[in-house]
Amino acid sequence: MMKFVEIFTDGACSGNPGPGGWGAVLRFGAAEKELCGGEKETTNNRMELTAVIKALSALKEPCRVRLTTDSKYVCDAILQGWVYSWQKNGWRKADKKPALNVDLWEELLPLLKTHKVEFCWVKGHAGHPENERCDTLAVNFYKNSFH
Repeated sequence: MMKFVEIFTDGACSGNPGPGGWGAVLRFGAAEKELCGGEKETTNNRMELTAVIKALSALKEPCRVRLTTDSKYVCDAILQGWVYSWQKNGWRKADKKPALNVDLWEELLPLLKTHKVEFCWVKGHAGHPENERCDTLAVNFYKNSFH
């Protein structure tokens, strides 16, 4: 039986593009782990995606995951199936324009095959405790690293 892990993620950017950070909280039973990182020149969507990738990559075996994020970009691309269409169409969107962040989507898609992931969207900056915690991790990382 696969282990059940809760993951919470967020990305943040000062300017878009600009210095950015990402944060994640992984919870397995009573155990919790915080992860964070960032880049000097990035976008909010890249940080949102990176948080999801880094959190799923931290799992040591295939797991059932409930992943909570405030990123409509990440949730909609997966739950609406857009990313699979972009991939099938040579990383072009429905309007024939190139899809963005292809390098990160190519990193994420195999992880979604390894783990059974349920995506849950929450409104950002609305008092969701773990979402606020991830935002703090992300913001503190880029403020302490790049300012």
